[in-house]
Amino acid sequence: MNTANFLRLVLLAAIWGSSFLFMRICAPVLGPAVLIEYRVAFAALFLAIVGLFLKKRLDLRANWKHYLMLGLFNSALPFLLFAFAARTLTASVLSVLNATAPMWGALIGAAWSRQRISGRVAAGLLLGTGGVALLVGFDHATSGPGAALAVAAALAAALSYSLASAYARTARSVEPFANAHGSMWAAALLVLPLVPFFPAPAAPTMGIMAAALALGVVCSGIAYILYFKLIDDVGPTSALTVTFLNPLFGILWGVLFLGEAVGWYTAVGAAIVIAGTALVTGFVPRFGAKPARVN
Repeated sequence: MNTANFLRLVLLAAIWGSSFLFMRICAPVLGPAVLIEYRVAFAALFLAIVGLFLKKRLDLRANWKHYLMLGLFNSALPFLLFAFAARTLTASVLSVLNATAPMWGALIGAAWSRQRISGRVAAGLLLGTGGVALLVGFDHATSGPGAALAVAAALAAALSYSLASAYARTARSVEPFANAHGSMWAAALLVLPLVPFFPAPAAPTMGIMAAALALGVVCSGIAYILYFKLIDDVGPTSALTVTFLNPLFGILWGVLFLGEAVGWYTAVGAAIVIAGTALVTGFVPRFGAKPARVN
């Protein structure tokens, strides 16, 4: 991995880590449905402009069902669940819970292929579960009213990402940019019917709308472009490193901009979850001139 790709990886982790900051800011004011409709609509419009510039086509007639599946499990559902959880939990806790997605993926993969989980993967699952338990058990944000439901929602969001990954591995091959663009429009259509039933609790300020715009354009639109560029340059295995860096930035932004307290349990819990994820995925960083490949 050269310097440019390493910097791109760190930038992507910083952007995705900031998504929990923006959701924490916006969710109490806009509510989950309105916030996520803004997020996916802003992302879809941004990607449409980029697509026009790059002359990228969606081919809706052939791929609309595929976009709906990705839009549901990779965007609409997890975004809504995280936005719901963000009304109660801190950005730090949300970012750590999000890092459990590869562990859910291992369980889904084992069930899908009907294969026994190896000792290494089992150890990683136990370690990751212990890290989540430590974080949830000691963090003050998880002891308030509604916190248990919020934690469950955040873990379900991570599970939804894993379901999307499992589906993508078996789905028809579609160009990566089209996946990002088409799935955002699909998510916007899926979330839109919820907006009249779950209106915004309060009128948003200019600052809130700016945060929602950043969540859509930067954390969804630009982030997807960076991620797919990384996959093309260094391969999916090295790109997976972003999973381990996201919590570090999620915690950092929460401390710097929201004044969130970080106790020993936050640092230790995050480290344990990351270690468990590394065991589950079998991740070994590869650095060199050639792109890394999944064996």
